[in-house]
Amino acid sequence: MGALLSHALSIAVAILPVLAMLGLLKFLDSFKLVRFSVILQMIAAGGCAGLLAYVINGQLLAATAIELRTYSRYIAPVIEELLKASVLLYLFSRHRVGFLVDAAILGFAVGAGFAVIENTYFLFNAQLNLGVWIVRGFGTAVMHGGVTAIFAILTMAAMERREALTVATCLPGLGAAVLIHAVYNHMFLSPVLSALGMFLLIPALMVGVFGRSNQTLTGWLELDFDADVGLLQQLNSQEFADTHVGQYLKALGERFDGLILADMLCYLRIYTELSLRAKGAMMMREVGVAIPPDPAIAGVFAEMRQLEKSIGRTALLAVAPLVNTNRRDRWHLGQLEAELCAG
Repeated sequence: MGALLSHALSIAVAILPVLAMLGLLKFLDSFKLVRFSVILQMIAAGGCAGLLAYVINGQLLAATAIELRTYSRYIAPVIEELLKASVLLYLFSRHRVGFLVDAAILGFAVGAGFAVIENTYFLFNAQLNLGVWIVRGFGTAVMHGGVTAIFAILTMAAMERREALTVATCLPGLGAAVLIHAVYNHMFLSPVLSALGMFLLIPALMVGVFGRSNQTLTGWLELDFDADVGLLQQLNSQEFADTHVGQYLKALGERFDGLILADMLCYLRIYTELSLRAKGAMMMREVGVAIPPDPAIAGVFAEMRQLEKSIGRTALLAVAPLVNTNRRDRWHLGQLEAELCAG
């Protein structure tokens, strides 16, 4: 009975702290930017990265004469952070991340999944005492979640400045994650102090990031909401021909035929209405109002995409000055589609 209790306690301290911290991050997400189903997917993806790291690390150790301690300090951090980062790079490339808050949550979720797999392996393949599990659960596991979140945060911040996902936007975050991981594996302090430091520093960093990101998100919502309302008012105005938008489209008449111009006008209206609805949904979530699924909206998105195809890339570039079509706006439309088309 005592051995069973000890094993159960080891499992708890090895796995629960990092999952509890992930739950705290989700709770602090006042705009509810990340759906629970997506968090579960990221935990699973992180777990797959953990399994792949186990295979790669095992093969490299077997094929080389590198001593385990040296490998864990200088090589394993590079391999493991690259594997975890690859999951996030996929999300960034698909415009699935909009702000630092969701970058932090998704990054931590990937790291948490990696840590759960890693600690589960040791639970069943190594006889370690409770003290070691405390270090692994409160230190190593949180480190995995934290450094992957740091990669996501720094990469997201670089993308906000450059409006593009490039090698240059990824390297600072990846370098920071690898460096912190390697320093932690050196254990310059005692294992207990290293674990305590990680358990205290990561939450403090996340709280700071959440505060900054919430300010940015609130400002973006206010400015873009007003811009969308203004554009929609011009589109619905009885004096449309005399508005800024009307004059702009009239000038484009020299480059595009009438049918294309008509499709461009329809595209502007649909895109703006969807953009307003997406921002409204975010505001409602912040005050705790759930937005019910609306399967009919799938048809609106399909119509918008058909218009994008019919007017072509050149015409889309021509109307780009009138609408918000940057990375963040593509993200929030994707959020709306995922939410309301679920029914």
